[in-house]
Amino acid sequence: MVVPFYNVGAYIGDCLDSIARQTFGDFEAILVDDGSPDDSAVIAKEFCVRDSRFRIVEQQNAGLGPARNTGVEHASGEYITFVDSDDLVTRHGFGMLVRSLDRTGSDFAGGNARRFNNSYGVRPSWLHAQAFTADRLATHISETPQLVLDRMVWNKVYRRSFWDEYGYRFPAIRYEDYPVTLKAHLDAVTVDTLAAPVYFWRERESGDSITQQKFQLANIRDRVVSAGLVLDEIEDAPPTIRHRVHAHFRQIDLHAILSAFGTVPPEEEQHLVELTTELLDRLDEAVLANSPRLAQLQFAALRAGDLELLHKVALDPDAAQEHLELTKNDLTMATSVREVTWIDGALSVRGTAEIRHLQSKPSNLRIDLVIAGKNYRLPVRRHPATDLRGEESMVGFEVRVSRELLARCTAGPSHFDVRLRVGGVRRRDLLRGQKAGSPGWPPGAWIDGTNWIQPGPGKDGAFAVRRLSDPCRLTSVEQTPDALVLHGRSTFDEPSLFVSRPLSGGEEQVPLEVRGRDFTAWLPIGPILAEINPDDPFSQRTTRAFRVRGPEGQEQVLLWTAGDRLISHAEGGRAVMLTRSTGGYVNLHESPIRMTATAAVAAGNMLVVRGPDWGEVDFSWRRYLPDSDDHVDVACRRTVSDDGWAAVVEMAALEPAEWILFATAPDGTSHAVQCEPFLSSRLPLIANRAGRTLAIRPLAGTLHLEVT
Repeated sequence: MVVPFYNVGAYIGDCLDSIARQTFGDFEAILVDDGSPDDSAVIAKEFCVRDSRFRIVEQQNAGLGPARNTGVEHASGEYITFVDSDDLVTRHGFGMLVRSLDRTGSDFAGGNARRFNNSYGVRPSWLHAQAFTADRLATHISETPQLVLDRMVWNKVYRRSFWDEYGYRFPAIRYEDYPVTLKAHLDAVTVDTLAAPVYFWRERESGDSITQQKFQLANIRDRVVSAGLVLDEIEDAPPTIRHRVHAHFRQIDLHAILSAFGTVPPEEEQHLVELTTELLDRLDEAVLANSPRLAQLQFAALRAGDLELLHKVALDPDAAQEHLELTKNDLTMATSVREVTWIDGALSVRGTAEIRHLQSKPSNLRIDLVIAGKNYRLPVRRHPATDLRGEESMVGFEVRVSRELLARCTAGPSHFDVRLRVGGVRRRDLLRGQKAGSPGWPPGAWIDGTNWIQPGPGKDGAFAVRRLSDPCRLTSVEQTPDALVLHGRSTFDEPSLFVSRPLSGGEEQVPLEVRGRDFTAWLPIGPILAEINPDDPFSQRTTRAFRVRGPEGQEQVLLWTAGDRLISHAEGGRAVMLTRSTGGYVNLHESPIRMTATAAVAAGNMLVVRGPDWGEVDFSWRRYLPDSDDHVDVACRRTVSDDGWAAVVEMAALEPAEWILFATAPDGTSHAVQCEPFLSSRLPLIANRAGRTLAIRPLAGTLHLEVT
């Protein structure tokens, strides 16, 4: 395991600790000090003293690629992997990858990744979500072409024999991963991909990581050089791979470089033109011709040397519309789901529907619920809402689905069919575009004694509803000093209950007391708190899910129908929370204590957030300054009652910006306040005060406030 480091004193301790904690214990970690000027080496050497599996190698500063090469030269194991010193690894990731290689004999194995930081918590990495969608054993880039998007070297375990056979070395540039990673995909006989996350990729608030410095000229220069190395490598690759690589560079890298024209200093403009032209000239004309028309406008402006237009489009893409003649393909329908609630037994769905570039014109909107192929027209209420241009127009809608119609739904997804006419332009699509809050955590409800309706994603992520008939469900929870007592009902006789860890695998059977189809389960809290073995190396959280099985192999995930509040227990600096998942199923979370918001209200001119009182902290709404770890805090007044804590702030104190609620402990450590699922299902909270709009939404599990 090769861990280069340079100027990462704030992060390297957590990185090395996550490596030391992993369940695959037979490893050596080569820590390469790339001439780091801060105290990173001191922290690394302390780790080496404590743990003989870690050893340090020093060199003069040469960059990440050469430092990795140095680490490889000093490594002696059967496998080799790489970890960036500001990132984290999961406890089970390397073990899962090695076991996969032992089963298949593949040349290397890779797993999914997550992005994280203090402001936004943990969220999927877009690139990895495309490439690592499923477990694929002994595959190859030629049969799984989305692996073209797999650019990073660090979420993988390589056989050392394979690495040495092809003599991989990292170039002395930024973006050094992709030339090596793609060549390894092409050289390999087979590779394994795992959908489980094995690596956590830090996104710094300061924006000073390599991938976040994308508008700096030196960074762009290295990006173009890296792209050139990759394009050289695929000259003789199969056409499918070649096309996808060219399309990927057009979509990601060329787009990012063109965006730099919005901020480039005048003295660097010509250099940026030359670099951008160098990459543009390497890409296939067929790929460029198939680009969006806005991108084609930028290509033409670049070749014509029209810096004014390039600057204008980079700063405000909408401003380019005056240079583009609208075509039928530009007039596409855009929909969103903004709020999902239950009103008097009916399901209320609020959202927007508009045809791009025609927002301000009068329109006719029809929405049907499609159940088993049959359309049922819904009454639609129109109202003003913020459109794609950021303006108020008549694009908002609300539909309510009655209990009687919901009773017709099936176990399969029933979608919403949207038809919109603006003048002579007609468009039709499924309702999609779920926003943060209740659309992402839609609440379910009983429509009679045995049928539960659960909204959520359906076909291609479009919004849908499902009817669950007599599901296995949690009906109530009791809390004793040392256990959680779960009461539920099974769909079948003689049920058994199992608790599993979806990210790391494994399951345990939970003892049950069964009376017909009703059951009671006892979950002792002590053993859960004692097993500090987190699946998430950033939040230190482990999530457990519950499944009910019958004697003939029937199985269902346990549905939450036990009210609209979580059950929590805090002890010894750690907390256990029984709550619901995004799909409405029962989850058990165990983690270090992090303040968790369970309610948010606008009371007069005050914004009040509440949660269980788990310790002495101060609360503040925080906004980070652009590209900086520096931030501005607006302190909240903290009160405590039998119901827990309340953080109160005057709304007028929050200027237009995006704010995040933080909790700061007496020792100065702080973390973003978590937004528990039942609160997420009741958000967004929109308040209009003194000409300002305040919107509270959950983002990646934390509580965010947008003031406009």
